[in-house]
Amino acid sequence: MTSRIEDYGIVGDLQTAALIGRDGAVDWMCLPQFDSPACFAALLGDEQHGSWRLGPESGGECTSRRYRDGTLILETEWDLPEGRVRVIDLMPPRGDQADLVRIVEGISGNVPMSTELRLRFDYGHVVPWVTQERGGLRAVAGPDSVHIDAGVALTHGVADGAVHRAHFTVGPGDRVPFVLTHHASHLPIKPPVEAEAALRETEEFWRSWIAKSTYDGPWADAVHRSLITLKALTYAPTGAIAAAATTSLPEEIGGSRNWDYRFCWLRDAAFTLQALVGTGFIDEARAWRAWLLRAVAGDPADLQIMYGLDGRRRLPEYTLDWLPGYEDSGPVRIGNGAAGQLQIDVWGETLDALHLAREAGLESDEEAWALQKALLDYLEEHWDDLDNGLWEVRGPRRAFVHSRVMAWAGFDRAVRAVEEGGLDGPVERWRAVRDRIHADVCMHGFDAERNTFTQFYGSEGLDAALLLIGQVGFLPWDDPRVVGTVDAVQRELSQDGLLLRYHTDADDRVDGLPGEEATFLVCSFWLVDALHGIGRVDEAVALFERLLSLRNDLGLLSEEYDVHTGRHLGNTPQAFSHLGLVNSALRLAQGVTVRDVESGVESGVTERIAVPAAAPPSAPPAAGEIA
Repeated sequence: MTSRIEDYGIVGDLQTAALIGRDGAVDWMCLPQFDSPACFAALLGDEQHGSWRLGPESGGECTSRRYRDGTLILETEWDLPEGRVRVIDLMPPRGDQADLVRIVEGISGNVPMSTELRLRFDYGHVVPWVTQERGGLRAVAGPDSVHIDAGVALTHGVADGAVHRAHFTVGPGDRVPFVLTHHASHLPIKPPVEAEAALRETEEFWRSWIAKSTYDGPWADAVHRSLITLKALTYAPTGAIAAAATTSLPEEIGGSRNWDYRFCWLRDAAFTLQALVGTGFIDEARAWRAWLLRAVAGDPADLQIMYGLDGRRRLPEYTLDWLPGYEDSGPVRIGNGAAGQLQIDVWGETLDALHLAREAGLESDEEAWALQKALLDYLEEHWDDLDNGLWEVRGPRRAFVHSRVMAWAGFDRAVRAVEEGGLDGPVERWRAVRDRIHADVCMHGFDAERNTFTQFYGSEGLDAALLLIGQVGFLPWDDPRVVGTVDAVQRELSQDGLLLRYHTDADDRVDGLPGEEATFLVCSFWLVDALHGIGRVDEAVALFERLLSLRNDLGLLSEEYDVHTGRHLGNTPQAFSHLGLVNSALRLAQGVTVRDVESGVESGVTERIAVPAAAPPSAPPAAGEIA
């Protein structure tokens, strides 16, 4: 049986990642990149679908584990009657090939250890042909080849269900290395990395990288861990950031709300740039902006909500019938059919992100501005089209309020680019469209009786994305309609103080899917921001610190949290959740000191600390929270 979602840690090489449980098992790993087929897929089935356990022969979960400070090097320890032992897991930043390095370190006593390696290519479907070669094992299946070098002899395992085992004992100071290396099967094998050298180089890489952070405010440990996690989800060749390292982890145990998140969403653009710029990672922000421009280049009518990490457009969705799914939550999906949906908000989110990049001082050029004007031309004709909305509903298209608010934001940023940035464009026409969208949303998307904006025009339901109305400057934070919306969302979408995205059973099941889902973590971070925006700072800080308490023991967050069971749900680790954490910390830190956090914020604070944030606000008055 696979572990709880929150029991997994992650190591990665900036092109792919491995998920490792508290029992020392690698239960998920895709090679050679995040969205490649998995060679360890026990996460979505069982050990027969691919797993690599390395731990005490007696088995069981670890006593403790942690990341080495400022790194993505995972250390897992067992304290046993026989002694104490540690397994060190890492993936050195990618050179010519992907390497997973595992080092067993004896600390005290003499601990019997074992390893069981089950390689299964193509998401657990293909058992590779394994031979003994160059002092280790080589596994080949189609285009993929993996070589395993070990400090102890591994059994061949052909007659034992293609399981490769080793039994050995470690004493104080003993270090036994294992290195798994992937390469294309038609290429010659290259020498593996040397484990101890890879450990030193990986530690130096991560500590040098996080040292560039300019964030030194409250919650620095949590912010830095989230930044390292976001970096771990980055596909280095292009600068894209995967939404998560996994596919098909369920939003409801036993349900069918299981999606592939190993791609890059445009909706994350402004949040990503805000987090990177606000913490000093300008090179990463520049690489992300460059990916964004390449991905959206072309006919504005063909803009997609998501792309492959290399910018490819086709992400066909299909199911893997041989995998039962995490805790029998099927189907297991590969690809994402939502890539073909119409979501009007992505035009606005793209324009907002590129405006933020300009305000942050990232270099712009005429070609990039020409592309943005083309996006505006399309948006001018289609802002009032019915669409699938931010949450990718698979029910009927609607006039989603968030979509139209973000269309407004796109034109607002264009007007400001001309008026404040000196760029060229039909500013009067853009201003007129902006004002027309604003009036339309206020007339048709606001329920005066309940004093709240609604999920879509005429909706009985609410949507946590309505909390972004103040952030993007559609209305000032102190506007009664914004305050009323924050109150309504908090009241109607709350489960034990955390927020659902929306009620799935509202408006005749707006998303067109069966089942339910748990609270969506980034929505609760948006509530933190909104409470701060309307002046309820104490409440915002208290909610933020509660959200920090939901992280697993390694500081990781998945997509959702089930308040009834206390379990993480959805794909993990989730970039959107960690972006929410970083951006909320940046916002709160503008008015909360370390001393306030340590003593508890009991009254409104006025002292400020020097924490770099996104570009300063400009007109309209409340528009600067994101842009």
